[in-house]
Amino acid sequence: MAAHTDSTARTIHTDEPQLSNRSNWNNHVRRHATMQPTNVALRFQGRSITWRELDDRVSRFAGALKERGVGFGDRVLIVMLNRPEYLEAVLAINALGALAVPVNFRMTPPEVAFLALNSGSTIVITDETLTPLVDAVVKQADSPPVVITVGESYERLLAESEPAAAVDVPDDASALIIYTSGTTGRPKGAVLTHANMQAQAFTCIRALQMSETDEVGFCASPMFHIAALGSLAPSLLLGITTVIYPVGAFDPGTLLDVLAAERVTNLFLVPVQWQAMCAEQSRSPRKLALRVISWGAAPASDTVLKAMSATFPDALNVAVFGQTEMSPITCVLDGSDALRKIGSVGRVIPTIAARVVDDEMNDVAQGEIGEIVYRGPTLMRGYWENPDATADAFHGGWFHSGDLVRQDEEGFVFVVDRKKDMIISGGENIYCAEVENVLFSHPRILEAAVIGRLDDKWGEVPVAVVALHDSQNTPDLTLEELTVWLGDHLARFKHPKDLVIVDALPRNASGKVLKVSLRKTYSPTPA
Repeated sequence: MAAHTDSTARTIHTDEPQLSNRSNWNNHVRRHATMQPTNVALRFQGRSITWRELDDRVSRFAGALKERGVGFGDRVLIVMLNRPEYLEAVLAINALGALAVPVNFRMTPPEVAFLALNSGSTIVITDETLTPLVDAVVKQADSPPVVITVGESYERLLAESEPAAAVDVPDDASALIIYTSGTTGRPKGAVLTHANMQAQAFTCIRALQMSETDEVGFCASPMFHIAALGSLAPSLLLGITTVIYPVGAFDPGTLLDVLAAERVTNLFLVPVQWQAMCAEQSRSPRKLALRVISWGAAPASDTVLKAMSATFPDALNVAVFGQTEMSPITCVLDGSDALRKIGSVGRVIPTIAARVVDDEMNDVAQGEIGEIVYRGPTLMRGYWENPDATADAFHGGWFHSGDLVRQDEEGFVFVVDRKKDMIISGGENIYCAEVENVLFSHPRILEAAVIGRLDDKWGEVPVAVVALHDSQNTPDLTLEELTVWLGDHLARFKHPKDLVIVDALPRNASGKVLKVSLRKTYSPTPA
């Protein structure tokens, strides 16, 4: 091994050049396996995995993947439910310098097959529950991928595999391809680097004040989503125990029982889940250790925020906002400002730069509406195998979020709408998010989404799709009643011209309303 001489003329001899000072989560696991080997890294349904065990299992799985031809820059699809093996798979793939490709298990076989083909994945890691989905995907492939199934055979695989030799993975190497949720069209694969996830870890540590020695993290979001992997990044960096929660029907009582038993200190949920949690905790209080409660992915009404404050008075209430391409957090709203700045997603985090611009990339005046654009260390490398979409997203030298916002005199950001969701009716701009925020405050409306429908006279008109409180026990809300109520809250031209009542709004795994689905059903494009 050649010696390296630095600028001070000292000679440094090492068998692992650059390996130990790389800032990737594999190195964090190795460090904790050395410094706190018997401390618990992961908890799952009563099962504990120590840092030493996690490091060994990851290294052995990496060895098994290497034997199957996985090398630097290769892609591996992951189709699994929430479980420790999910994280083991991501870490093992990354240990070889390969890219993990998490996939939404709720997709259909053709949708998953598209992601496998688009990413060029030659191996699929799954679990026994999702075997039928993966089998259907394999049947559609011209070159069927190798399938590794988590279960008894997986444990034998680890036992029989030799630990993989360490690979030097630069901080700017690609780690993940996270496909966008596809709420507005076909998914695009955002390529995120190890440096992106390291910056995300620092963002979470600051925003969620993860400074205590007894912190216990919690991963409730589906692990194929950036919200889950982003929440794991600070735990892996700091060596914090993380409780992984299985994916299934949301039950606030069961979740509260787990939080109490595991002494969880930090919890992220979407607003509709927090609403149910507050009701259940008020009905049957548990002794909890929560210090920070956080929310995002959808707007929270003042009713929900007040309920969170009253139900969990000792916890810091933090809102986080962002998107997959930014790893994902871009704005944070501290609990002290939550009610004072109702409707805001907070201030831009200090580690990124942001501007609010018009279509010509000129900064708009304070308080005016424009698109928020970003630069910074959490920004993705680009969209996988999609140079046109990448060039479009980065035109003008900044990443275009697609979010229309306004910024007040204190720097707080208010999201007005998604750029693609804006309705132009009779020459007037109608921002769906603005109308939705008003609808949320109606005493009978539980959930609301606004979409545009083509109209011969106005070009487009807004349509409200809502779910009601106790809709089975009371007459349905009528459009006429809603219009009268809106008269005191919203300009007439912004009023919905139709009202659709549903049991619940369709949402993706991150809690975002699937407006594509709503448009197909309630606002179809004419043939």
